[in-house]
Amino acid sequence: MANTYTLLETVTVGAAGAASVTFNSIPQTGYTDLVIKGSIRTSYSGTEGSLCIGFNGSTANFTLIMLRGSGAAASSFTRTTFSENRISYINAVGGTASTFSNVEIYVPNYASANYKSISVDGVMEANATTAYSALTAGLWSQTAAITSLNFTVGTADNFAQYSTFSLYGVSALGTTPTKAPKATGGSIIQTDGTYWYHAFLSSGTFTPATALTCDVLVVAGGGGGGANNSVGAGGGGAGGLLGFTSQSILSAQTVTIGAGGTGGIYNSTYPTSGSNSQFGSLTAPTGGGRGQGVVSGNWQPATNGGSGGWWRNFNSRKWNCGSGK
Repeated sequence: MANTYTLLETVTVGAAGAASVTFNSIPQTGYTDLVIKGSIRTSYSGTEGSLCIGFNGSTANFTLIMLRGSGAAASSFTRTTFSENRISYINAVGGTASTFSNVEIYVPNYASANYKSISVDGVMEANATTAYSALTAGLWSQTAAITSLNFTVGTADNFAQYSTFSLYGVSALGTTPTKAPKATGGSIIQTDGTYWYHAFLSSGTFTPATALTCDVLVVAGGGGGGANNSVGAGGGGAGGLLGFTSQSILSAQTVTIGAGGTGGIYNSTYPTSGSNSQFGSLTAPTGGGRGQGVVSGNWQPATNGGSGGWWRNFNSRKWNCGSGK
């Protein structure tokens, strides 16, 4: 990676998938070009999906030409009016399992008052007869500076878990970037123009590049809900959370994300409580309490937790919530 490239933001899709990925608050000074690198997969049921792009929340005024190869033949096409701006092919559920497409997007002079060009190099990683590789050149016929980038799937499906988008700013040789992250680590790294935010969706390490003063929010895993076929069963409680302000961070901190409790299955398994989360030595108070459940006629009571699980009082026929910590 050239030393003029600076990682501005990165987004890794969590277990629920994501209908879109957006980079907001793109710096308007300090950089000349933008580069987006993606390792991407979609939940679309076919063999391949399409990656679509939007600038500043718009897909209008966009034209492109694409040269593609399928592994068996080469072809090309142009688009002068295309509402979804499909710029590359990406791996889907109907193709090779657990593989991700590689895509690189280059946007030069993104903050200028000229029309904005775009070039895309994308390839599907697939052990199949048809696996597209494509080169795309596009033009956004607008003079507004690009302040945000938005990505979606052309079939209106989701990006799959572990899909990752990384945004880089390219500075002129010999200049010092004006805005860059001060640490590494996290599934989502974003800035609002003043502060940098690192969100961990899974356990990892937060490593500062310099001495930092940070605010830290630690959230424990939620409790699992119960199951019953006639009278209902208790819902699990939310995981506890604590905020720690003005923390001095001088070295790498281990981040542990507490798992959520598992839900109960009627007459089969009881629900479980959530687990604690931790940032360095900072710990959320406790995981969420499990809800009331039943197996073979035997009721398991709900428990207290960060927020208590729910249980039913059969004498009063009312629902009650355990205590939180």
